[in-house]
Amino acid sequence: MRARVNGEDWDLPDDTTVADVLHRLRAPDSGIAVARRGELVPRAAWAATPVRDGDDIEVLTAVQGG
Repeated sequence: MRARVNGEDWDLPDDTTVADVLHRLRAPDSGIAVARRGELVPRAAWAATPVRDGDDIEVLTAVQGG
């Protein structure tokens, strides 16, 4: 299956979840948000949310500023 993650095309196994993508990205445990097809995925649903062929996944990191 192919999905776009943060603007890059990825080949992924068919049973990939949002949590799997985050693991592969080595994303931090906090301070991030995930959108799938433009919809926010609640943190509690990451492990149960499948990534489907053609999905667009965006992982956003919170940045503090002044």
